[in-house]
Amino acid sequence: QVQLVESGGGLVQAGDSLRLSCAASGRTFSTYAMAWFRQAPGKEREFVAAISWSGGSTFYAASVKGRFTISRDNAKNTVYLEMNSLKFEDTADYYCAATTIVTNKEYEYDYWGQGTQVTVSS
Repeated sequence: QVQLVESGGGLVQAGDSLRLSCAASGRTFSTYAMAWFRQAPGKEREFVAAISWSGGSTFYAASVKGRFTISRDNAKNTVYLEMNSLKFEDTADYYCAATTIVTNKEYEYDYWGQGTQVTVSS
């Protein structure tokens, strides 16, 4: 069982940067692949980025590649999402999720946080 708590969201201007954090409970955090998803108002939740349990493999949605960076610190049971050059269309609720094998498929993720809101003003 893994419990996830996101933080770091807020209101920023276009072009700004923001770092999201997801703190996980449980001693098995390092065995889970982690991901960030987001859901904009009126839209379905979509994949943003994922990272393998070791941090050795990362995957990104085309819309954020080159601007966002996912990383993890297994000693701190935390996964991060560094977001640079933010755009208005990045406005969404951001969720972290955990699964056994890294994937971009939402249905494969077993554990989810409550989300943190990111608002980018244009």
